[in-house]
Amino acid sequence: MNAQGLTTPKENVQQLQEKLGHAAKENKKRRFHALYDKVYRRDILWEAWRRVLTNKGAAGVDEQTFADIERQGEFQFIEECHRVLKEGNYHPSPVRRKYIPKKDGKQRPLGIPTIRDRVVQMAAKLVIEPIFEVDFQETSFGFRPKRGAKQALERIRKACNRKGNWVVDVDIQGYFDNINQEKLMKLIAMRISDRRILKLIRKWLGAGVMEEGSVRRSDLGTPQGGVISPLLANIYLNYFDLLWERHGKPFGELTRYADDFVVVCKTRKDAIRSYELIRTIMERLELTLHPTKTRIVGLWTGEEGFDFLGMHHRKTKAETSKARVYYTTQQWLTAKAEARIREVVKERLAPPSMRKHGFQEHVAWLNPKIQGWRNYYHTVYGQRKLAKLDWYILQRFTRWYAKKRQRVRWMGSFQEVKQLAKLHGLKKLL
Repeated sequence: MNAQGLTTPKENVQQLQEKLGHAAKENKKRRFHALYDKVYRRDILWEAWRRVLTNKGAAGVDEQTFADIERQGEFQFIEECHRVLKEGNYHPSPVRRKYIPKKDGKQRPLGIPTIRDRVVQMAAKLVIEPIFEVDFQETSFGFRPKRGAKQALERIRKACNRKGNWVVDVDIQGYFDNINQEKLMKLIAMRISDRRILKLIRKWLGAGVMEEGSVRRSDLGTPQGGVISPLLANIYLNYFDLLWERHGKPFGELTRYADDFVVVCKTRKDAIRSYELIRTIMERLELTLHPTKTRIVGLWTGEEGFDFLGMHHRKTKAETSKARVYYTTQQWLTAKAEARIREVVKERLAPPSMRKHGFQEHVAWLNPKIQGWRNYYHTVYGQRKLAKLDWYILQRFTRWYAKKRQRVRWMGSFQEVKQLAKLHGLKKLL
């Protein structure tokens, strides 16, 4: 509440979400029919705009940027969103397709909706998310309020330590592109009967992708890069979570983060049964398991491990104070995550164009990233790897410094750089 005693859009959204969530929890079979008018409420649209603005991002097919909207006036932009939604004249634009080169030479497609579409999707998400949130299972951690990757990793570690010696590591092939839209709409309609909301979601599903000047539409998949996509993806896979809860619980413990999930089992027999059940449910959802990335991993000898959410999981020998040997699950950052960190640092410090910047500028740019990596990847067992990365960052700084000073042998500058790093407060991973 502000000084005038008025509630802010953020507080209004929280109140509405609590109300909707409570109503959904009270009656698990209730279908909500009066939601569309909430989506175009001005306070909801203002909060949606605030969140989209915080996430930043590029312009969509209309080439309208955040700076353009701020220049023309945010109030005018919100009023326009309110008007087209209220009058039923809102039509989403196709998503702009952009490709990001991957290390293996392939390209990763990115979808960029217009800012207006992102704001309207965010407004719809703010309204419908609390309804579905009460139906989601404990096993699901991705793209959900107050849940995250760290909790998922902790759940897996504990499951492995409770005699979980076999893991079914699952990868769904092209998940977001292969969701059956008709089945998804049926799952949404189990909770929402407001035809205007359902029509709105259908519009996003059918908006298509703009590539090289032409629009390609598909009756499969969720909107590329859309704010609403992760929620729709969770609604679709919640069907899997529910069936697992009903039929798969005796075989193993499921942990899901969006379309990535693992099942920790006690025996190989349970792991095989789990795999068969997963495949059966996926067939029902018309999804395909990746033939090489989906695998059964035996942890009990400590020779094999698996990667999940940027962490490598492996059982290793440990000793009690009385010299009793036991196996414990250790987690450290994956080789892929390590390579990515090195890449980010190198891309910042290696190019000749970066020599014009000062030491402090580079530190200011890298510090938030180092802090983020530390927060996520720091574990008792990953210290050696993090120490190596700290050494790599210093080494990169030393090479950059020597080139800036036009020195031939970079190692000669190492002590000087160490002092500068200390002086300017360069953060460490360890």
